Amino acid sequence: MNNLELKKIANEVRKGIIASVHSAKAGHPGGSLSAADLFTYLYFEELNIDPQNPKMEDRDRFVLSKGHTAPGLYSAMAHRGFFPVEDLITLRKLGSYLQGHPCMLHVPGVDMSSGSLGQGVSAAVGMALAAKMDQKDYRVYTLLGDGEIQEGQVWEAAMFAGHHKLDNLVVIVDNNGLQIDGAVEDVCSPYPIDKKFEAFNFHVINIDGHNFDEIRAAFKEAKETKGMPTAIISHSIKGKGVSFMEGNADWHGKAPNDEQYEVAMADLVKIGEALDKEEA
Repeated sequence: MNNLELKKIANEVRKGIIASVHSAKAGHPGGSLSAADLFTYLYFEELNIDPQNPKMEDRDRFVLSKGHTAPGLYSAMAHRGFFPVEDLITLRKLGSYLQGHPCMLHVPGVDMSSGSLGQGVSAAVGMALAAKMDQKDYRVYTLLGDGEIQEGQVWEAAMFAGHHKLDNLVVIVDNNGLQIDGAVEDVCSPYPIDKKFEAFNFHVINIDGHNFDEIRAAFKEAKETKGMPTAIISHSIKGKGVSFMEGNADWHGKAPNDEQYEVAMADLVKIGEALDKEEA
């Protein structure tokens, strides 16, 4: 799949995020939008998965450690065919299988229930170790927030992964610079993120999280790296694609009202039209 095709899918994923959070009147759009390009690349290019057989034994595993960005995960999975796109607007509604955080018991294709920050990466590390012990070739991917890596459990998991040379593990940090209380560097600075992972015996790659050439190259490099896990530090923009949400911590965890929804969708329609012209 070429970059233009991926950009167009990512834009549809962003529309799904806005539609679902608006419908729910709750949720986390900012970090879902910043990671939308990563979700798109993972589900449409990188992961060895089958929407028709979500429990396929040798599938790659993905753990959304920053589970509150479920709207982004759900939108990518829906567009990939795991469940109907129309179901996205049932997010957080009573009786819906699309809960506010991913649940492996109810959502086909979700490999781990998550949402307690810092814990998802430990589950991913366990999956990667299990693959090694069972002599399986599947790979394990996990996405963390940059605010999330303020949790100590993240670094316990990193130490374990580095010690056991889990080269089938890719830890991705969505470094959009903002968390619920403001700038991560002001709340409790995790910087330098890359040097910290290097100290735990990770191969580290810094990328622009909205550049598909860099995303593609990073995952290729991760696959080629032997004897150590890989950490991809994805430098991104919180709220990417929606004018009034970009770079604004206020949109970490609230839903747009009707008027804001119209503006957000208009922004994304405009991006889609520009991509169509690029294709032509």
